[in-house]
Amino acid sequence: MTEAMTLDEARTQTAGLFQPDRLVRATLSGRVRGQEPPTYRRVELRFVDLRHGRCLQVTRFDQTQAFTSNVELDRGPAEVQSLLAEAYGNWHVETTTETVQVRVTKRGRPMVHREPRAASLEADRSHDRIKPRRLGADDPIFAALGLASPDGRIKPSRLAKFRQVQDLLAALDPVIDEAVALGPGAKLSSERPLRLADLGCGNAYLTFGALRYLASVRGLPVHAVGVDVKAQSRDRNSEVAAAAGLDQQVEFVQSAIETVQLDDAPDIVLALHACDTATDDALARAVEWQAPVILAAPCCHHDIQRQLGSGSGSPGAYSLITRHGILRERLADVLTDSLRAAILRMVGYRVEVVEFVDTRHTPRNALIRAVRTGSAGSADTRADYDALTREWNVYPALAQRLAQTYPSLSADAR
Repeated sequence: MTEAMTLDEARTQTAGLFQPDRLVRATLSGRVRGQEPPTYRRVELRFVDLRHGRCLQVTRFDQTQAFTSNVELDRGPAEVQSLLAEAYGNWHVETTTETVQVRVTKRGRPMVHREPRAASLEADRSHDRIKPRRLGADDPIFAALGLASPDGRIKPSRLAKFRQVQDLLAALDPVIDEAVALGPGAKLSSERPLRLADLGCGNAYLTFGALRYLASVRGLPVHAVGVDVKAQSRDRNSEVAAAAGLDQQVEFVQSAIETVQLDDAPDIVLALHACDTATDDALARAVEWQAPVILAAPCCHHDIQRQLGSGSGSPGAYSLITRHGILRERLADVLTDSLRAAILRMVGYRVEVVEFVDTRHTPRNALIRAVRTGSAGSADTRADYDALTREWNVYPALAQRLAQTYPSLSADAR
């Protein structure tokens, strides 16, 4: 159910949800256009039980760190009111009985959407949580995927894959509210769910993990599509979905990434460990769809590496690096993802490059996380991109893919 009300009414109603026995978690994120941005990009709130009693735990996130404070219950309402008064554009509040999503429009008008829970949810009040799991090992999807035994214990041989799912959810979580606001917005419902597309999904561990987290933990109506070039992946994943009772929420398509056609443009695009220029294919498709949120974990950066080794020459003393294959490969990784991030900024995205999984599991651990703003990148970004591509004499595959839509990225414009 979606309601329109005044901002003061929305603040009053939302503040009333912050009850110590009802609140599961609340997240404030995004910003109201035209207003001074909040000091922190995201704030999470929940109640925790400490030795001296229950407190409101407030965790504030800047671009790199989290700052946590515990507020006594009698000061909690004032803390909540102060945070709600800041220019956050999205308020997501989960209680034991419902999920409430507030989106503040650029005119300062809140749209409030309420979704009751099918069953009451118990809140976690523990304080000392070490790397909390976004999706519990006892979620039935892990047994359906073969990662867990029927009693919800992750198999030792599948721990790495289970951790990768958790790492994805940790990377996805900070941008979910923006995906909702920029995608379905106030129209979010079972008729207009949040749309997720996983390009190059393989065995779809991450597709299913993201779907279950969005639906069962965040309480969002969601529909997912997994795309893979192999018919075997499509058939196997469809069987898993049917066995898990998820075939109405997810479908699988056999197609190459660059030619896939979806009935509806996705709100979130995943492309995780797509090899070499398959990552560029996925990023280009996401840009063409104007997807609000993109998460891409690149792999096997051979394209720029080949260009560096083609004899075209490296600038100045950098030939000391490119003459060695292993060093040229590592340099190509950094150069490729730096150029990808710059291109995404130039076509209207805010971009972060963050760690995806621990380096103990794979050296391919970077994740490009992008949120669509619609604003072209700065002149400095364009100048730096042009200088870098000229100096190294490279033409990124992503620029080639997008040159028809964005002529400024064509080879002639370099």
